[in-house]
Amino acid sequence: MDDPGDFGRIAAANALSDIYAMGAKPLLALNLVGFPTGKLGPEILAGILKGGSEKLNEAGVVLAGGHSIDDPEPKYGMAVTGVVHPDRVVTNAGARPGDRLYLTKPIGIGIITTALKRDLAGEDIIRRVTAIMAELNRAAAEAMLEVGVDACTDVTGFGLCGHASEMARASRADLLIYAPRVPVITEAWDFLKHDAVPGGTKNNLKYLTDPDGGRAAGLGDGPLVTFDSSLAAGTRTMLCDAVTSGGLLIAVPAGRAKDLEAAFAARGVRYATGIGEVVPGPGRVRVLPGTLA
Repeated sequence: MDDPGDFGRIAAANALSDIYAMGAKPLLALNLVGFPTGKLGPEILAGILKGGSEKLNEAGVVLAGGHSIDDPEPKYGMAVTGVVHPDRVVTNAGARPGDRLYLTKPIGIGIITTALKRDLAGEDIIRRVTAIMAELNRAAAEAMLEVGVDACTDVTGFGLCGHASEMARASRADLLIYAPRVPVITEAWDFLKHDAVPGGTKNNLKYLTDPDGGRAAGLGDGPLVTFDSSLAAGTRTMLCDAVTSGGLLIAVPAGRAKDLEAAFAARGVRYATGIGEVVPGPGRVRVLPGTLA
């Protein structure tokens, strides 16, 4: 991000997501700053911190202090503390066969921010993707707590398939993701054609489709994630795209899926989409060309 305030708002939203994904209420945050004081002026740091503070105020979180060091590259994040009843913690290990999978933000963010670095992205798409990254996952978390879900994780640097793989392995069940159902920021497909693909995305795809990956994870022969042979290479890359401040991946009992959709709608979670289901299996992800019944 070129704008310091946007940089701060996105970093804060990203830091808060881990708390929301576990069904907790964030209370306190500490700023963590690395900043090249000899290269960038104090007004840039002030803008970053102001953006982060604005997002904390929106979340109702108290900024309790922070730590900073002189660093050649600007870095900003937060250590966030929240509270949740021990019996109501939502983890990524509870997905059960029969559950439906929902994703609450679109993917393609890593590809678009890479396009921005290469001067391929226009102002309109930059504004829209910035708003998506800066959007809190609070409303989505409130919806899942109201309905009651089996598992949740936030989608960030390991991409949709990477975080889905973590959920599958932790839950000891297979996740089916239907590629046509996954929400993607439309312009990301165009940038993909120009090879605006971040290194993290390429690493995700390589790791998740490594033929020896399943054995290393104790699942036996085969990769952690398999893609149907009919799916194009671009689709495989997109579903492994490294995301900054993405949405929540939620597993909900099928009987509560409609209630969850209604709760999303009531809270204005506009991108939430059913993308797949959970089936018996050892803990792999299968990406298919079909769709939910």
